[in-house]
Amino acid sequence: MSQKFILFVEGYTEAAGLSGFLKRWLDARLDAPVGIDVVRFEGWSDLVRDAKKKANLYLTSSKQSEIIAVIGLIDLYGVTLYPDDISTVKERYDWLKKDIEDKVAQERYRQFFAVHETEAWFLASLSDFPTEVRKALEKKAAHPERVNFDTPPAKLLEATFSRELKRDYKKVTEARNRFPKLDPELVAAKCPYLQEMLEELLKLAQEARQ
Repeated sequence: MSQKFILFVEGYTEAAGLSGFLKRWLDARLDAPVGIDVVRFEGWSDLVRDAKKKANLYLTSSKQSEIIAVIGLIDLYGVTLYPDDISTVKERYDWLKKDIEDKVAQERYRQFFAVHETEAWFLASLSDFPTEVRKALEKKAAHPERVNFDTPPAKLLEATFSRELKRDYKKVTEARNRFPKLDPELVAAKCPYLQEMLEELLKLAQEARQ
């Protein structure tokens, strides 16, 4: 029986090739490939609001035995659910993860966040960017998850494309082109929160096959 994850994402950028990116890392460590079915929502608030209902539908369906887990993935940047006195990345990440998982209340649901956006993963691998962009951003490539709440990765890329190339950075088009070429080993080595997510997915997949 083939097994798979259901991946909840907040928009078109994440839906454009993210499943293949995650699969490349997981399949290299598993005896047999794992499936990842992407379910797109209309923004993070839509995902948070409907995660419980939709996770329950998947995890109680007639095909629930094929599902390893339902995974939620949201950009940490932009979410405003945490209390005002929580300011660090780790505090916000941990608080939001627990809050959403508690509300969904499903043993096979896990919530993760891209720190600070999925575009941080593109910053980790600049080799396919135009030379002007690569040179402008090379200092950011060592620690992409530190590209922060003030100027998150997508805004940084937009500003850099505008300044260096005199053209727009098109998020969905760039994601569709870059995810298939993105090396998850390289990116995870530079992005600890992504590494943590991948290791948890691997653990869930291995446990499901025992």
